[in-house]
Amino acid sequence: MKIRDFIAQLEKFAPKELAESGDPIGLQIGNLDNEFTKVLVTLDVRPEVVEEAIAKHCDLIIAHHPVMFRPAHNLDLANPQNKMYANIIKHNITVYAAHSNLDAAENGMNDWLAEKLNLNNVNRLLNGYTDNQGNRFGMGRVGDLSKKMSVLEFATKIKQVFDLQGLRIVSQNPGQMISRVAVLGGDGGKFYPQALSKKAEVFVTGDIYYHTGHDMLATGLNAIDPGHNIEKICIPQLASLFRSWNSVKTNGIEIVESRVNTNPFIFI
Repeated sequence: MKIRDFIAQLEKFAPKELAESGDPIGLQIGNLDNEFTKVLVTLDVRPEVVEEAIAKHCDLIIAHHPVMFRPAHNLDLANPQNKMYANIIKHNITVYAAHSNLDAAENGMNDWLAEKLNLNNVNRLLNGYTDNQGNRFGMGRVGDLSKKMSVLEFATKIKQVFDLQGLRIVSQNPGQMISRVAVLGGDGGKFYPQALSKKAEVFVTGDIYYHTGHDMLATGLNAIDPGHNIEKICIPQLASLFRSWNSVKTNGIEIVESRVNTNPFIFI
Protein backbone atom coordinates (compact mmCIF):
# COMPACT_ATOMS: atom_id res chain seq x y z
CA MET A 1 0.00 0.00 0.00
CA LYS A 2 1.29 3.47 -0.85
CA ILE A 3 1.76 5.88 2.01
CA ARG A 4 -0.11 8.50 0.00
CA ASP A 5 -3.29 6.41 0.03
CA PHE A 6 -3.09 5.87 3.78
CA ILE A 7 -2.52 9.58 4.41
CA ALA A 8 -5.50 10.46 2.22
CA GLN A 9 -7.71 8.54 4.65
CA LEU A 10 -6.11 10.23 7.64
CA GLU A 11 -6.68 13.64 6.08
CA LYS A 12 -10.37 12.85 5.63
CA PHE A 13 -10.53 12.28 9.39
CA ALA A 14 -8.34 15.28 10.30
CA PRO A 15 -8.39 17.65 7.29
CA LYS A 16 -5.31 19.82 6.91
CA GLU A 17 -7.59 22.87 6.66
CA LEU A 18 -8.34 22.51 10.38
CA ALA A 19 -4.73 23.25 11.34
CA GLU A 20 -3.75 26.50 12.98
CA SER A 21 -1.94 28.98 10.74
CA GLY A 22 1.79 28.27 10.65
CA ASP A 23 1.49 24.82 12.21
CA PRO A 24 3.98 22.58 10.34
CA ILE A 25 1.68 19.60 9.87
CA GLY A 26 1.77 16.98 7.14
CA LEU A 27 4.73 15.27 5.54
CA GLN A 28 7.84 15.87 7.62
CA ILE A 29 10.45 13.59 6.10
CA GLY A 30 10.29 10.92 3.38
CA ASN A 31 8.24 10.13 0.30
CA LEU A 32 4.47 9.68 0.15
CA ASP A 33 4.85 7.50 -2.94
CA ASN A 34 6.76 4.84 -0.98
CA GLU A 35 5.09 1.52 -0.26
CA PHE A 36 4.75 0.51 3.40
CA THR A 37 3.67 -2.46 5.49
CA LYS A 38 4.11 -1.27 9.08
CA VAL A 39 3.35 2.06 10.78
CA LEU A 40 4.44 3.27 14.23
CA VAL A 41 1.99 5.59 16.02
CA THR A 42 3.54 8.04 18.50
CA LEU A 43 2.96 11.33 20.30
CA ASP A 44 6.50 12.63 19.71
CA VAL A 45 9.30 11.81 17.30
CA ARG A 46 12.43 11.58 19.42
CA PRO A 47 15.66 9.62 18.82
CA GLU A 48 14.43 6.76 21.01
CA VAL A 49 11.20 6.59 19.01
CA VAL A 50 13.13 6.45 15.74
CA GLU A 51 15.26 3.62 17.14
CA GLU A 52 12.04 1.85 18.11
CA ALA A 53 10.71 2.26 14.55
CA ILE A 54 13.94 0.87 13.11
CA ALA A 55 13.99 -2.09 15.51
CA LYS A 56 10.36 -2.92 14.67
CA HIS A 57 10.92 -2.48 10.90
CA CYS A 58 8.37 0.32 10.53
CA ASP A 59 8.30 2.15 7.19
CA LEU A 60 6.07 4.97 8.42
CA ILE A 61 5.75 7.05 11.59
CA ILE A 62 2.51 8.87 12.30
CA ALA A 63 3.02 11.45 15.06
CA HIS A 64 0.87 14.07 16.74
CA HIS A 65 3.71 16.51 17.32
CA PRO A 66 5.68 17.58 14.24
CA VAL A 67 9.28 16.43 14.21
CA MET A 68 10.33 19.68 12.51
CA PHE A 69 8.82 22.58 14.45
CA ARG A 70 11.81 24.71 13.42
CA PRO A 71 13.78 24.48 10.18
CA ALA A 72 17.30 23.04 10.33
CA HIS A 73 19.91 25.70 9.55
CA ASN A 74 22.54 23.09 8.77
CA LEU A 75 22.96 19.32 8.76
CA ASP A 76 25.73 19.13 11.36
CA LEU A 77 25.29 15.55 12.58
CA ALA A 78 26.89 16.36 15.92
CA ASN A 79 23.53 17.97 16.66
CA PRO A 80 21.22 15.23 18.09
CA GLN A 81 18.19 16.55 16.22
CA ASN A 82 20.03 16.54 12.89
CA LYS A 83 21.42 13.09 13.63
CA MET A 84 17.87 11.86 14.17
CA TYR A 85 16.80 13.29 10.80
CA ALA A 86 19.72 11.52 9.16
CA ASN A 87 18.78 8.24 10.85
CA ILE A 88 15.21 8.55 9.56
CA ILE A 89 16.43 9.16 6.02
CA LYS A 90 19.09 6.41 6.21
CA HIS A 91 16.42 3.84 7.04
CA ASN A 92 13.97 5.14 4.44
CA ILE A 93 11.28 5.98 7.03
CA THR A 94 8.54 8.47 6.18
CA VAL A 95 7.29 10.73 8.98
CA TYR A 96 3.91 12.45 8.94
CA ALA A 97 2.38 14.71 11.63
CA ALA A 98 -1.27 15.48 12.39
CA HIS A 99 -1.15 18.21 15.04
CA SER A 100 -3.65 21.05 15.45
CA ASN A 101 -5.83 19.52 12.73
CA LEU A 102 -6.16 16.41 14.92
CA ASP A 103 -6.88 18.69 17.90
CA ALA A 104 -9.78 20.31 16.03
CA ALA A 105 -11.13 17.18 14.30
CA GLU A 106 -14.51 15.75 15.27
CA ASN A 107 -13.89 12.63 17.39
CA GLY A 108 -10.26 13.70 17.56
CA MET A 109 -7.82 14.62 20.32
CA ASN A 110 -10.05 16.84 22.43
CA ASP A 111 -13.04 14.53 22.18
CA TRP A 112 -10.79 11.71 23.43
CA LEU A 113 -9.74 13.87 26.39
CA ALA A 114 -13.33 14.91 27.16
CA GLU A 115 -14.38 11.27 27.08
CA LYS A 116 -11.53 10.34 29.41
CA LEU A 117 -12.80 12.98 31.85
CA ASN A 118 -16.37 11.60 31.52
CA LEU A 119 -17.80 14.94 30.41
CA ASN A 120 -21.43 15.16 29.32
CA ASN A 121 -23.19 17.60 26.97
CA VAL A 122 -19.89 18.25 25.22
CA ASN A 123 -19.44 21.17 22.80
CA ARG A 124 -16.50 22.86 21.11
CA LEU A 125 -14.49 25.34 23.13
CA LEU A 126 -13.12 27.20 20.10
CA ASN A 127 -14.60 27.69 16.63
CA GLY A 128 -11.70 27.75 14.23
CA TYR A 129 -12.94 26.56 10.84
CA THR A 130 -16.17 26.18 8.86
CA ASP A 131 -16.22 23.91 5.80
CA ASN A 132 -18.21 24.32 2.58
CA GLN A 133 -21.16 22.44 4.07
CA GLY A 134 -21.32 24.78 7.04
CA ASN A 135 -19.86 22.26 9.49
CA ARG A 136 -17.84 23.95 12.23
CA PHE A 137 -14.65 22.65 13.77
CA GLY A 138 -12.42 23.85 16.57
CA MET A 139 -10.00 22.92 19.30
CA GLY A 140 -10.94 22.20 22.89
CA ARG A 141 -14.16 20.94 24.43
CA VAL A 142 -16.45 22.06 27.24
CA GLY A 143 -18.92 19.89 29.10
CA ASP A 144 -20.44 18.92 32.42
CA LEU A 145 -19.49 16.46 35.13
CA SER A 146 -22.14 13.91 36.06
CA LYS A 147 -21.94 15.18 39.63
CA LYS A 148 -20.36 18.12 41.38
CA MET A 149 -17.00 17.68 43.05
CA SER A 150 -14.35 19.96 44.47
CA VAL A 151 -11.47 21.27 42.38
CA LEU A 152 -9.12 19.14 44.48
CA GLU A 153 -11.26 16.01 44.02
CA PHE A 154 -11.38 16.59 40.27
CA ALA A 155 -7.62 17.15 40.12
CA THR A 156 -7.11 13.88 42.00
CA LYS A 157 -9.37 12.13 39.52
CA ILE A 158 -7.35 13.54 36.60
CA LYS A 159 -4.14 12.35 38.20
CA GLN A 160 -5.60 8.85 38.44
CA VAL A 161 -7.18 8.52 35.00
CA PHE A 162 -4.06 9.77 33.21
CA ASP A 163 -1.70 7.87 35.54
CA LEU A 164 0.29 11.00 36.44
CA GLN A 165 3.08 11.43 38.97
CA GLY A 166 1.85 14.93 39.66
CA LEU A 167 0.01 17.95 38.28
CA ARG A 168 -0.47 21.66 39.03
CA ILE A 169 -3.60 23.40 40.33
CA VAL A 170 -4.42 27.09 39.87
CA SER A 171 -7.15 27.97 42.36
CA GLN A 172 -8.04 30.45 45.05
CA ASN A 173 -10.18 27.76 46.68
CA PRO A 174 -9.36 24.09 45.90
CA GLY A 175 -12.43 23.14 47.93
CA GLN A 176 -14.78 24.97 45.54
CA MET A 177 -17.45 22.70 44.10
CA ILE A 178 -17.44 22.61 40.31
CA SER A 179 -19.39 20.88 37.55
CA ARG A 180 -18.58 22.64 34.25
CA VAL A 181 -15.23 21.82 32.70
CA ALA A 182 -13.27 23.05 29.69
CA VAL A 183 -10.40 20.95 28.33
CA LEU A 184 -7.81 21.66 25.66
CA GLY A 185 -4.92 19.28 25.03
CA GLY A 186 -1.39 20.62 24.81
CA ASP A 187 -0.45 24.22 25.60
CA GLY A 188 -3.80 25.99 25.81
CA GLY A 189 -3.45 28.50 28.63
CA LYS A 190 -3.93 31.54 26.38
CA PHE A 191 -7.47 30.37 25.62
CA TYR A 192 -8.70 30.77 29.21
CA PRO A 193 -10.98 33.73 28.23
CA GLN A 194 -12.87 31.36 25.93
CA ALA A 195 -13.22 28.88 28.80
CA LEU A 196 -14.72 31.68 30.89
CA SER A 197 -17.07 32.70 28.09
CA LYS A 198 -18.40 29.12 27.98
CA LYS A 199 -19.11 29.31 31.75
CA ALA A 200 -16.40 26.79 32.64
CA GLU A 201 -15.51 26.67 36.33
CA VAL A 202 -12.26 24.81 35.72
CA PHE A 203 -9.96 24.71 32.68
CA VAL A 204 -7.83 21.63 32.08
CA THR A 205 -4.82 22.31 29.87
CA GLY A 206 -1.05 21.92 29.87
CA ASP A 207 1.98 24.18 30.18
CA ILE A 208 0.19 27.04 31.96
CA TYR A 209 2.47 30.08 31.99
CA TYR A 210 3.21 31.66 35.40
CA HIS A 211 1.62 35.05 34.63
CA THR A 212 -1.31 33.42 32.86
CA GLY A 213 -1.93 31.55 36.12
CA HIS A 214 -2.14 34.92 37.88
CA ASP A 215 -4.60 36.17 35.27
CA MET A 216 -6.76 33.08 35.75
CA LEU A 217 -6.81 33.61 39.52
CA ALA A 218 -7.84 37.23 39.04
CA THR A 219 -10.90 36.14 37.04
CA GLY A 220 -11.86 33.43 39.54
CA LEU A 221 -11.25 30.64 37.03
CA ASN A 222 -9.78 27.42 38.40
CA ALA A 223 -7.28 25.55 36.23
CA ILE A 224 -5.63 22.16 36.33
CA ASP A 225 -2.37 21.59 34.45
CA PRO A 226 -1.81 17.85 33.94
CA GLY A 227 1.04 18.49 31.50
CA HIS A 228 1.39 18.23 27.74
CA ASN A 229 2.07 14.50 27.75
CA ILE A 230 -1.57 13.50 28.39
CA GLU A 231 -1.92 13.84 24.62
CA LYS A 232 -0.32 10.40 24.41
CA ILE A 233 -3.95 9.28 24.47
CA CYS A 234 -3.64 9.69 20.69
CA ILE A 235 -1.49 6.54 20.44
CA PRO A 236 -4.15 3.91 21.28
CA GLN A 237 -6.93 6.02 19.76
CA LEU A 238 -5.23 6.49 16.38
CA ALA A 239 -4.07 2.87 16.37
CA SER A 240 -7.66 1.73 16.91
CA LEU A 241 -8.89 4.04 14.16
CA PHE A 242 -6.29 2.79 11.67
CA ARG A 243 -7.06 -0.86 12.46
CA SER A 244 -10.73 -0.22 11.66
CA TRP A 245 -9.98 0.88 8.10
CA ASN A 246 -10.77 -1.70 5.43
CA SER A 247 -7.77 -0.61 3.36
CA VAL A 248 -5.48 -1.42 6.27
CA LYS A 249 -7.07 -4.84 6.72
CA THR A 250 -7.07 -5.77 3.03
CA ASN A 251 -3.46 -4.66 2.54
CA GLY A 252 -2.22 -6.41 5.69
CA ILE A 253 -0.80 -3.23 7.22
CA GLU A 254 0.50 -3.70 10.77
CA ILE A 255 -0.16 -0.91 13.29
CA VAL A 256 2.42 -0.59 16.07
CA GLU A 257 1.82 1.54 19.18
CA SER A 258 4.98 3.25 20.44
CA ARG A 259 6.03 2.14 23.92
CA VAL A 260 8.62 4.89 24.40
CA ASN A 261 7.92 7.36 27.23
CA THR A 262 8.58 10.78 25.67
CA ASN A 263 7.59 12.84 28.72
CA PRO A 264 10.69 14.98 29.52
CA PHE A 265 9.60 15.60 33.11
CA ILE A 266 10.00 13.56 36.29
CA PHE A 267 8.26 14.60 39.50
CA ILE A 268 10.09 14.18 42.83
